[in-house]
Amino acid sequence: MRTLTPVLCTSGLAAEARVARAAGFQVIVGAGDPERTSALVKDAARDAKCLVSFGVAGGLAPHLAPGHVILSAEVIGDEQRWRPHERFQEQIAGLAERIGAVEGAVLGSRAILATEDDKTRAWRDTGALAVDLESAIVARAAAAAGIPFLVLRTIADPSTRELPPAALIPLAENGTPAFIRVAAEVVRRPQQIASLFGLARETRQALTALAGPARALRLAFATI
Repeated sequence: MRTLTPVLCTSGLAAEARVARAAGFQVIVGAGDPERTSALVKDAARDAKCLVSFGVAGGLAPHLAPGHVILSAEVIGDEQRWRPHERFQEQIAGLAERIGAVEGAVLGSRAILATEDDKTRAWRDTGALAVDLESAIVARAAAAAGIPFLVLRTIADPSTRELPPAALIPLAENGTPAFIRVAAEVVRRPQQIASLFGLARETRQALTALAGPARALRLAFATI
């Protein structure tokens, strides 16, 4: 007899996974690779009761700043939109209020939205509050497995933050930055250093803000 995992989180970054594990969750790290993440989540979803897209996100709504928390079960993908049923939506709204989170749709993108224009266009076209690379994958896998899903994310780069080229270099398979490639890119274009430092500061702020809501969500699941 197989043992079911009550809640399984999916993250892109190793740093996000550390926060999830500290809160008591099991985590899959996809390292920002859509195909790899999809395969891992699809396989793991067979043994889970609920999936959570977990970590930091890019802000699309102009009023969201680094550290703001998003809790949602509504995800917009390239070709599909997933919405929770009414009772689950009410539970999410209540939990969001208790943990100080903003509730609203999240855009699941296959590519990083790197510029302010990209984010503004996505906000205008979809109304999504934030964007990440895992949420549509998680929503699709949960729907296929017939289980619920949630998105718990904190804003790292806000809608006005332009991501420098070094931040767009693919992660290593374990979800950590490819430091040699990043360093080479910085040496080649040192003018991006200030922007990188700003992004690093915002990401640390987002990860710090994620810890409390993660523990609150873990406790909420324990009472269900």
